[in-house]
Amino acid sequence: MTANTIATNTFAQTTKDLLNYEWHTLSEQKVVQTLASHPEAGLTHEEATKRHQQMGANQLTGKSGKSSWLRFLEQFNQPLLYILLTAGVVTLLLRDWLDAGVIFGVTLINVIIGYIQESKAEGAIAALSKAITTEATLIRNGQKTRLASTELVLGDLVLLASGDKVPADLRLLSVRGLQVDESALTGESVPVEKATASLAVETPLAERSNMVYAGSFVSFGQAEGIVVAIADATETGRISQLIESSTNLKTPLTRNIDKFSKSLLYVILGLAALTFAIGLGQGESWIDVFKASVALVVSAIPEGLPAIVTVTLAIGVSRMARRKAIIRKLPAVETLGSTTVICSDKTGTLTENQMTVQKIYAGGQHYTVSGIGYAPEGEILMNGQPVDFNADGHVALWESLEAGLLCNDSHIEWGDGQWDLLGTPTEGALIAAANKVGLTQANLEQELPRIDTIPFESQFQYMATLHELDAKRSLNIIYLKGSVEAILQRCDRMFDAQGQLAHLNPAAVEQEVAGMANQGLRVLAFASKEVATKRSLDRNDIDKGLVFLGLQGIIDPPREEAIAAVKACQSAGIQVKMITGDHALTAAAIARQMGICSTEAQVFTGRQLAQMDEKEFAQAAEQGMVFARVAPEQKLHLVKALQSQGEIVAMTGDGVNDAPALKQADIGVAMGIAGAEVAKESADMLLTDDNFASIEAAVEEGRGVYRNLRKAIAFLLPINVGESMTILIAILLATVLPILPIQILWLNMVSSIALIAPLAFEPKSGQVMQQPPRNPRERLLSGGLLQRIIAISVFNWLVIFGMFQWILQTTGNEALARTMAINGLVAAEVFYLLSISQFLPSLVVRIQGKRTPVAYAPAIGIVVVVILQCLFSQWSMMNQVFDTTPLTFIQALICMGVGLPVVFIALILQRFDPLN
Repeated sequence: MTANTIATNTFAQTTKDLLNYEWHTLSEQKVVQTLASHPEAGLTHEEATKRHQQMGANQLTGKSGKSSWLRFLEQFNQPLLYILLTAGVVTLLLRDWLDAGVIFGVTLINVIIGYIQESKAEGAIAALSKAITTEATLIRNGQKTRLASTELVLGDLVLLASGDKVPADLRLLSVRGLQVDESALTGESVPVEKATASLAVETPLAERSNMVYAGSFVSFGQAEGIVVAIADATETGRISQLIESSTNLKTPLTRNIDKFSKSLLYVILGLAALTFAIGLGQGESWIDVFKASVALVVSAIPEGLPAIVTVTLAIGVSRMARRKAIIRKLPAVETLGSTTVICSDKTGTLTENQMTVQKIYAGGQHYTVSGIGYAPEGEILMNGQPVDFNADGHVALWESLEAGLLCNDSHIEWGDGQWDLLGTPTEGALIAAANKVGLTQANLEQELPRIDTIPFESQFQYMATLHELDAKRSLNIIYLKGSVEAILQRCDRMFDAQGQLAHLNPAAVEQEVAGMANQGLRVLAFASKEVATKRSLDRNDIDKGLVFLGLQGIIDPPREEAIAAVKACQSAGIQVKMITGDHALTAAAIARQMGICSTEAQVFTGRQLAQMDEKEFAQAAEQGMVFARVAPEQKLHLVKALQSQGEIVAMTGDGVNDAPALKQADIGVAMGIAGAEVAKESADMLLTDDNFASIEAAVEEGRGVYRNLRKAIAFLLPINVGESMTILIAILLATVLPILPIQILWLNMVSSIALIAPLAFEPKSGQVMQQPPRNPRERLLSGGLLQRIIAISVFNWLVIFGMFQWILQTTGNEALARTMAINGLVAAEVFYLLSISQFLPSLVVRIQGKRTPVAYAPAIGIVVVVILQCLFSQWSMMNQVFDTTPLTFIQALICMGVGLPVVFIALILQRFDPLN
């Protein structure tokens, strides 16, 4: 034990330096020596305790969050809410408690929704901490013990076995058939084989075969490793720091709303001050001028805008949920609609996440395999026709399928309405291929019972099994599967097309392998050898004299619906880029099948990206379509580079390595089924089916939401501007106000909201995915929309001011003039709503016998408003509250007639600024 006695002060002096070590480049002996540990006995309990006190617990440190009350108060820090609060204060000054209550209620609802959404997003670091918390088996004082992973320190000797979660970053000292699932960290779609040999400095994270990292899982084999990093110093800890440094970007909608709200706030205050000054200059009493200024402020504030934005987004959330996309943050709904680039993970999102045999080469002949996944559905084809084993023989094909089924430690079982794999994906693909021709493990293992096994080891690159072939003849058979190099060197014969043994041509086989590899297929070779009866199997038995059976090419195939979704996105002007931790060849092959890329120049690897300067990196981010073997910080860098060029980026991911990029992206999309918890916590949206097609559906809904928001703004603002123009011009002309502040509140909070709400329920247009994404720099009030608002505002002003002056001059009755002016404006609003909604067009199509969604909401809103306006005009109590007077039937018809011309104006405007 003397070798394990170390000088604590020496280790303490070098602790900081240890963070900079490239552990994968050092030999096992050097690693143990550097950490002052022992390769067999590990650390002493005393030394481990000292190091724990010195370095702290092996757990991630989270950033301290804000208190709940402070986060709640911060929700009020929005210009739009300033306007609402101003409206509430003004209404209180008017002593209208009911309307003030409504305004403050709308404000409170907005604040509560924002607070809830933000609270849900606070758990990313906490979730990441949970991801690496586990128990570990280690050796201390020469004895095996089991401790919480938080107790681990640098230099601890850790034992790993199949099923274990890796508790810290380890440099491997010895391995036995070790395979580790690192998909959450690197994106690698299949378990990675591990070894102990030292590696070059530039070896990327995904290829460091002598290292295992915190949070990954041991899927097969055993190993012994020494702890080289804990807590925040681990690769997972580095990702945690990237998450904290990532910026929570505002969405295009919130940026536009903020700009618009600030501008509107200044305009309202400026107009109010101008009105007050003009009134005083005309000799009016300050009380009357103050009331007129208040009327102007109330008329200009779009009280319904925050409510309609929230309602429209909430409806979008509901629609997306029905299409397998769960929105965690409301503004993400609209952001999807303005997305210009989607950066998608490959495995499980664009692909099925079920390895599948697609090509077989056996007996010198080529076969294709239909069907995907682990279900025994599909068949084996040659020249497009199903293989008939009874008529055609196909001995080599049959033998290679048997080899794949018997030389196999995995199983496929039916449960919960689906086929589940117990084992590795590659072996599952071999089982499924054999099942498609009627071969089953249960029957074949009974016919050819296994006697012995040589398990797969990375240094030998093969697995071998021994089976009883014919007990009467004292004959057994050995089956091998493994890499082409490992199998070919042991074979000297093969089956030909007639099922006869022939001389093996290795060059011809290698040419077939190259062809499969160029298609992104992972190729396994199979061989067999008949031997005399024996009860054990050793490597000498399989060094030579084997019969080559064939090749099986395996891939995780693209989803058919994802191919269609990629095409739909591209038609809509959205770039789809693949960012994956998988091999470049496999990624490029899948990307070509899906139409994502067409040339090798569009494919970049993480190693290439690491050698680029900022300018080259930005060019690669824009021009590249496939990025393979990328590190977590490179994913984050790619998202930032695209954003710096004005792109609105949606990023998908499922692993811990994706979390920083998910948080940085304008819209982060996590996988709801296979996604790590930290990825879900960092994302704005979850896919309940882990399918790229659901992203396309969400983009479609997002575009529909934005169009509905434009309609709502195009409807609401002309009402406020028309009212403001009326008040301002009345003051300039020194005439009686055509509409009172309390009547303006009625219009804004009742009539306009009842009519504007139906626009949130509008079905999306069928052309929504056949148009390019809107310019993210485009202002909320773009040229066409601004022209529309001005034109309708002028019409609304003419209705109010003209009706008021006409009735006042003919009757001298101010109450009647105001009542008819208000009803004329409401009539104009109703006709304008019908002009911009899809209610009438969809109703006509429905009547003609075609099925189309009918938006009934406008009809409901119109009925509600008609009833309210009847009460407003005809009910004596309302007459007293709002200073109105009952109308005759003829007067009501006149109000309707005055509002009708807006239909023709809307039709003209539609040619320049289509809202549907």
